[in-house]
Amino acid sequence: MTSGSAPVRLVLVDDHEMVIEGLKAMLAAFQERVQVVGQAVGAERALSVVDELNPDIVLSDVRMHGSSGLDLCMELRERDPKRKVVMLSVYDDEQYLFQALRVGASGYLLKSISSDELVRQLEYVHRGETAIDPSMAARAVDTAARMQRDEFWPGARQGLTQRESEILSYVVNGLSNRAIATKLVIGEETVKTHLSSIYRKLGVSDRTGAVATALREGIYQ
Repeated sequence: MTSGSAPVRLVLVDDHEMVIEGLKAMLAAFQERVQVVGQAVGAERALSVVDELNPDIVLSDVRMHGSSGLDLCMELRERDPKRKVVMLSVYDDEQYLFQALRVGASGYLLKSISSDELVRQLEYVHRGETAIDPSMAARAVDTAARMQRDEFWPGARQGLTQRESEILSYVVNGLSNRAIATKLVIGEETVKTHLSSIYRKLGVSDRTGAVATALREGIYQ
């Protein structure tokens, strides 16, 4: 940002107030460049906050209870096509990045980003550029090229991440949530979270529907 420019006006959205307070603390030293003008706990509350404050950028978590950050981005962009939304996530999976860009996000950054890099990326977005976390940029280009050549995992074209594809394969083979968690060395709640995402992307509501869709679409034979 050039000297004398007004700071980027920012609204923070997450379903955990502690995360929001942490972000505010991170950005406190950069108030001349980025100013947090509002915050919202959850996507539903965010709509009214953004309408009221009209920030330059909305910085939102991707995964939240109820309506997701991706849904929020779509809704905000429908209300105002010029609205700039940057997704902030713990998931360094290129598929989440591509999903964010497909719904109109202006950037995808990881929660592990440093405070000065976060400010720099927000300024890029404010200038009209697209921000991609530096740790993901090279991999994202490679992933896009591989997807064009159909050199990717089953379900990639349906928007499934590699981990979601792996979990769906176990579901197709009849494994329980507990068995999947044991195989992947993750918690059962994490498996349930991935399954919820899989159901949403496949347009189904349960395991039976997911299996049927996977077989019908040829994701797994």
